[in-house]
Amino acid sequence: MSGRPAPSRRLLLKSAAATPAAGLALTACSGETGPAAPTAPVDLGAASEVPEGGAHLYRDHNVVVSRSGDTYTAHSTICTHAGCAINKLQGTTLICPCHGSEFDARTGDVLRDPATEPLQKLSVQAKNGRIVAGPAD
Repeated sequence: MSGRPAPSRRLLLKSAAATPAAGLALTACSGETGPAAPTAPVDLGAASEVPEGGAHLYRDHNVVVSRSGDTYTAHSTICTHAGCAINKLQGTTLICPCHGSEFDARTGDVLRDPATEPLQKLSVQAKNGRIVAGPAD
């Protein structure tokens, strides 16, 4: 015998009850993924929605589009850390709700870990006043 008293039945039951809850919390954290980035070209809307020098987040399609003059750039908004759908854009900074990774919406570069890989670049065109984005060429 170790000399330590055995845990009470109450303590054992409390511990057992808490264990599945902890597992659910981990599942919920990693389960906040949305649909993947576009696998085919998708019409996102009016090009005027993307401000000059800024970016616009298209949550329904997991795409962010930025604009510099007449040049548009698009990236997937699926976080490269755990696959969560990024749903927040502050200025030109994308913020992942799962673990706080931050990305530059203009370049896709990581600004704050835990992510270490940049966002996936997508093709994008402004045609007839509309933005169309899809998989990289």
